[in-house]
Amino acid sequence: MEDNTQKDIHRAVNPGDVISEEPQTVEEKAKQLAVDSPDITGDHIEVPTYFVVDEPNGEKKALHHVKDAEEISDVIRQARVDEEGNRIW
Repeated sequence: MEDNTQKDIHRAVNPGDVISEEPQTVEEKAKQLAVDSPDITGDHIEVPTYFVVDEPNGEKKALHHVKDAEEISDVIRQARVDEEGNRIW
């Protein structure tokens, strides 16, 4: 008999929304796309599965676009840009 667990996981969500149970590096996560398709206007849309942010200690952290949405919003609110387009925290 076929194992339907994987099918059940993907039935209710986009495949890009599913978090891998295997450990992944920040670099591997940064390459994943949750959406990679044309929209209704014909424009091609790419939405990353993970948003990579810099931590205050200099390390990079991958935030999942669904699971970590609140933390992503907090990071966006903290970001500021000067007149030359440089990010100021």
